[in-house]
Amino acid sequence: MNLVPLVLYAAALVAYAWHFAQRNAVVGRSATTLLVAGALAHTFVIGMQTMKVGQVPVGGATAAISTFVWLLALSYLYIEMTTEERAMGVFILPLLIALQIIPATRPMVEDRAAVLQGPLFGVHVSSLLFAYASFALACVIGITYVLLFKEIKAKHLGFFYARLPSLQVLDGMNQRAIVIGWIFLTVGIVVGAIWAAQAQGGYGAADPRVQAMHLQDPKIFVALVCWMVYSFELFAARRIGWGGRRAAWARRRVRR
Repeated sequence: MNLVPLVLYAAALVAYAWHFAQRNAVVGRSATTLLVAGALAHTFVIGMQTMKVGQVPVGGATAAISTFVWLLALSYLYIEMTTEERAMGVFILPLLIALQIIPATRPMVEDRAAVLQGPLFGVHVSSLLFAYASFALACVIGITYVLLFKEIKAKHLGFFYARLPSLQVLDGMNQRAIVIGWIFLTVGIVVGAIWAAQAQGGYGAADPRVQAMHLQDPKIFVALVCWMVYSFELFAARRIGWGGRRAAWARRRVRR
C-alpha cells in the first residue's frame, strides 16, 4: 500500500523540478496537485494501518518512518499553500521519496507491547514526529536561505537567485515551520511526561523501556535540547530581531 504514495511523490518531484527549471505556473499547480494526491493516498494508508492495529502506526521503525514522511508532506503543503511559493518542493520531495522507499519495500511490523498502547502514547509519538518533520523542513529552507544569501553577497545573481523566492519569503517560511514544530514538540514532551508517569506507576513498570525513561535517554535528552534551542530562537526572533541568516545557520547546526 505504501507504494502508491511513493509513486505519486515521485511524479510530484518530476513536476516540481520542471517548475523549478522553467517557473511555469501550470506545471507548478500540477506539482501541488500531485503532492496533494500523494498526501491523501498516504493518509488513506495511515488510516488503514491505524484501524488494523488500533492506534497510530508508530510502534515499529518502518511504521514510524512512514508516519514521519506523511507528516512532513502535510507540513510542507501547509507552508506552500500559506506562502504560495512552490520553489522549495524540488528540495523537499527527494527527502520524502528517499524515506518512503523504506516502508514501500519493507513489511510494516508494529510493536504491540501493552505499555506502548493507548491514546497518550500515540499522541506523544505523533506530536514528536510532526515536530521533527517541521524542523527538517526548516533545515532545508535554512540551507537554501544560506545559498541564496551567498549569491547575493557575492553579487553573483545566478542559478539560485533566478529560481528561489526572496530572502524575506524564505525567512517567513522558516518561521512558520519553526512555530509549527515548536508547538508540536511542546505537546509531545508534555504528553510524553504524563504517559511516562502513568507507565512507571502502572503495569509497565517492569518493562525495561519504561525503566530507561530518564534524562540520560538520548531520545529524551535530544527532545529537551531541541525544545530549548527553538524556544530561544523564537524568543530571539520576536524580542531582539534575531532572524534571517543567523537563524538559518542555527537551524543547520541543530539538524547536524
